[in-house]
Amino acid sequence: MSEDRIVATNRRARHEYEILETFEAGLVLRGTDVKSLRTGQVNFKDSYATVRGGEAWLLGCHISPYSHGTDANHDPERDRKLLLHGREIRRLVGKIAEKGLTVVPLKMYFKAGRAKLEIGLARGKKLHDKRATLRERQNLREMDKASREVRRG
Repeated sequence: MSEDRIVATNRRARHEYEILETFEAGLVLRGTDVKSLRTGQVNFKDSYATVRGGEAWLLGCHISPYSHGTDANHDPERDRKLLLHGREIRRLVGKIAEKGLTVVPLKMYFKAGRAKLEIGLARGKKLHDKRATLRERQNLREMDKASREVRRG
């Protein structure tokens, strides 16, 4: 059928955190939220997910107000409820209780007309871990370049 249409990705999360596990969550949105998402106006800077009262919530995610909206436009910084199964929420609660683990949004997309959010259970990277990741990526790039040159002759 139709493929998932990616609205936004949080590239910084993969740099700042080591992603241990990912989950797909639905979002409780208002009409103007959805219209803004369709235009790609979302910012994940400083956003994270948490569990309050047995429900998962997305905090700090900025979805810009819809440009053609009226006075009934949504609050761009409001907390948004995440739709997860009970067992997934319980698993997240147990993992978040561990030291140094957090839940960060990785990407937002539309799947079969519904807005979905991929969240990741993450552990913060230290500076030397970030440098090692960059070094690995650079080495892979150099090896690919060398292999292309060998094939060319």
